[in-house]
Amino acid sequence: MSQYFHIHPDNPQGRLIKQAAEIVSKGGVIVYPTDSTYAVGCQIGNKKALDRVRQIRHLDTEHQLTLICRDLSELGSYAQVSNRAYRILKALTPGPFTFILQGTKEVPRRLLCPKRKTIGLRVPDNRITQALLTEHNESLMTTTLAMPGDDLPMWDPDEMRDVLEHQVDLIIDGGSCGLEPTTVIDLTDDIGHMVRQGLGDASLFF
Repeated sequence: MSQYFHIHPDNPQGRLIKQAAEIVSKGGVIVYPTDSTYAVGCQIGNKKALDRVRQIRHLDTEHQLTLICRDLSELGSYAQVSNRAYRILKALTPGPFTFILQGTKEVPRRLLCPKRKTIGLRVPDNRITQALLTEHNESLMTTTLAMPGDDLPMWDPDEMRDVLEHQVDLIIDGGSCGLEPTTVIDLTDDIGHMVRQGLGDASLFF
């Protein structure tokens, strides 16, 4: 049965953040809020935890996975970033955007899109997420908390508890999140293009 933490969205309790980071470090799978929707995540290099996330979401190996990072410098260690891509990243982070980039050797192969060798990358503007990343001292593998067959992501922590209490190790209730996912931008070439229009506004660039 999963643990359930109420964490204040503006002033995250350090004790609970530390416990959440410990759960991740021990291979746990967690549900947590972001600046767009709730997400499910785990430690980057833990294959068993990744397999559990894939099972919850019914994801195949072709699904583009995402790493959620503390800042632009951490993001840059996982991706090949051109000058134009860097300008866009600098302007739009932190925020509700997912960037598709060519992965570096720092990204475990199992996390890369098999055909394109790409990885999704995010720098969220959410205090709970940022506190968790800082305490964990590493990025998280993450994906939107949308259950198989559902058109919208899960948004109600009480429902998450009912549905997922035997599938995840921790649910962080950080208050209401939206239902609109991130805007996805492919930056694998020098031009860049929008893959999905979501919450973030990138009209200045596209």
